[in-house]
Amino acid sequence: MSANPRTNSTDGFSTQERAAIKERAAELKKEANRGRGNKAAAEELDVLSKIAEMEAPDRAVAERIHAIVTTNAPQLSPKLWYGQPAYARKGKVVCFFRSGHVDKERYSTFGFTTAANLDDDSGLWPTSYAVTELSDKAEEAITTLVKKAVS
Repeated sequence: MSANPRTNSTDGFSTQERAAIKERAAELKKEANRGRGNKAAAEELDVLSKIAEMEAPDRAVAERIHAIVTTNAPQLSPKLWYGQPAYARKGKVVCFFRSGHVDKERYSTFGFTTAANLDDDSGLWPTSYAVTELSDKAEEAITTLVKKAVS
């Protein structure tokens, strides 16, 4: 069987996708092996460590998003999700940051899962945003979205 030219693999996943899947499997194993005691603190340290490893532009954005989410939605717990920072309620990820550099994309992404309370009457709402830098206006928008997501 020949490799798919789009993914450079025979299984349909790109190298980055396979790496993310392996990271997620390792995260789940690590979570299962952690005791209840300091699990939240250990998971936040994992997130902060991952952010510290990022390239400078992504690191600055991820640090600011981390501060926005933890300040405005303290009920969310930081954790790694597919090797990237995420924020969960009762174990379910509500929002996440994806590094553009890690994903080999031209921008990073801040997004929400179906656990986020973003639904509105229009039947149409955005669930992810391209992020290259955080202006005051962008920070305000993220703060509003995060607060709505956990309402």
